[in-house]
This record gives sequence, C-alpha cells and structure tokens, in this order.
Amino acid sequence: MPAFKAPAPGFSVRFSPFHENRLLVAASQHFGLVGNGHLIVLDLAGPGPAPGAAPSPTPIFSFPTSDALFDCAWSESHESLCAAASGDGSVRLFDAALPPAQNPVRLLREHAREVHGLDWNPVRRDAFLSASWDDTLKLWSPDRPSSVRTFRGHEYCVYAAAWSARHPDVFASASGDRTARVWDVRDPAPTLVLPAHDHEVLSLDWDKYDPSVLATASVDKSIRVWDVRAPRAPLAQLAGHGYAVKRVRFSPHRQGMLMSCSYDMTVCMWDYRAEDALLARYNQHTEFVAGIDMSVLVDGLLASTGWDEMVYVWPFGTDPRAM
Repeated sequence: MPAFKAPAPGFSVRFSPFHENRLLVAASQHFGLVGNGHLIVLDLAGPGPAPGAAPSPTPIFSFPTSDALFDCAWSESHESLCAAASGDGSVRLFDAALPPAQNPVRLLREHAREVHGLDWNPVRRDAFLSASWDDTLKLWSPDRPSSVRTFRGHEYCVYAAAWSARHPDVFASASGDRTARVWDVRDPAPTLVLPAHDHEVLSLDWDKYDPSVLATASVDKSIRVWDVRAPRAPLAQLAGHGYAVKRVRFSPHRQGMLMSCSYDMTVCMWDYRAEDALLARYNQHTEFVAGIDMSVLVDGLLASTGWDEMVYVWPFGTDPRAM
C-alpha cells in the first residue's frame, strides 16, 4: 500500500486492535522541540488518488494539539478511543468517532514534565500507563478524572512502559537511569530492578508467548533480551543498529520475533533465538525512525514512522517503498 506523508515528523504508530485497516499516528512539529502536535487516524484501505487506483492511507480523523505528541495508544475496550502523550505533561483522550469540536474527551494533567510513553492494558483493558520525564509512571482509568496510582523509583526520565501480555497487573518500564524495572500495580515499589544497559534505556516490550521474557533497547545501539526470572545475564544481545535504538516490539504472531527502529534511519526484524538473529533491514526512511508497530489482526503487517514525516505500512518480506 502507498505511504502516507504526515503533516509533521512522526513519533509513534499503533495498529488498531479492532480494525485491521486502521492506524493511529502521533506527529510533532520541529521534531518535538517546539510547536504543535498532530494526532491522526488513517484508514489504510481508503480510496486511491484516482478512480480504480489501489487503496491508499486516508486520514479519517485529524486533531492538532497545542504541544508536541510523543506517543499514542488505542483503547483495548472501545474501538474509537485513543490516548496521546503530550509535551506539556498532559495525557489526552480522544474519540475518533466524534468531531474535532468534541475532542479531546478528557484532559489529564498530573505529570510535571513531558509524557513520553503510553501503553494500554491488553488483558484487563480498563487501564493504561503513562511514562514521564518527571521520573514517574501513572496508572489511569479512562473513566476517572485523576490517576489511580503513581509509581516512583526511577532516578531519571521514564521513556516507556509496557504491560505484560499475560498478567493483568504486571508491567515494565524503561528509563534514562539505565534500568528496566518490573512492577505489580498492587505494590508501590518495583519487584525487579534490572541494570539492563550501560546507557539510557529508551524502550522495552514483553514477549507475547513467554511472560518471563523482556526485550530492552538502548542508546548503546543494542537490544538485549532477558528472562526476568534469571536476570543476571541477557538471553541474547542483538547488535546491528548504528545509533540509539528508539523502540522495540515483539511480534504478536511469531514467537521470538522482534521489530526495532533506530536513529540510524533503519527498521530491523530479528529472531533472538536464531544464530543469525537479523532477519531483515529496511531503509525506507531518510531521517530518524521513531515509531514502529506490528498488527495484532494481520500476521506480518508492519508500520513505521519517522522524522522525515513519512508513514509506511507493508507486509514482512516485502519492500516498503514498492507497495
């Protein structure tokens, strides 16, 4: 399918858990340093540019925000509800089924600094997490005007949070303090502090098939895969990116498969259990790649966005630019 040019540099993409042809994009002017943000919902099967042309990504919802957007997440319980992480410290909830004048449907202001990461609970489905540069994480319910709980313990910016795909109360966080931490929402302190890298940890994700396996991505250019039951040494270390690894995602369909993106302007696919772990490298972007995702509904469907303002969607094993 053809690529889509966003109105500003892209920071995050998320496939809908309800509609296989729907994609959420968070973008920000001037690389997130100053200016507005944009939250966009794309219909991947939209009409082509001419009669009879192939389907083309088409915006069906677009909302400008007064500050940068660094991440976005779909609700797991409501097909048109989504959340956006803002540079002004707020989390905004949007309903893409409503007109822009009725959005955002909720504005949550509790973080003292930029909100950099969001993740919606895929098991319980009635809660989501925010990760902030104020060194904290917050647990939210979309029906409540204030956070349910605040998690403190990190010593520097928290860049990302990821819920376990199996345990409704377990999540992990990635921080500039060089640790990844595992938490249980019923406990205010982390259950595990993992000295994951020698540099800042920017992203992490849980294996969808093994609830004890966690991948971390770092400024040190590497991805490490851990068994949190025996965390003294990583199960695997994946080296291949030339600069900091911005995001990492485990496949929802294929055990051991990961997707990563980097400031080296590439997207990589890996199988951490294989001797030759690097499965594919994609270089469709001409600037930093900041957002990636894999569809839960369509096996092998990938998406990426970057500071070149481009959004690409393509099946694994094909060239994103040839679609």
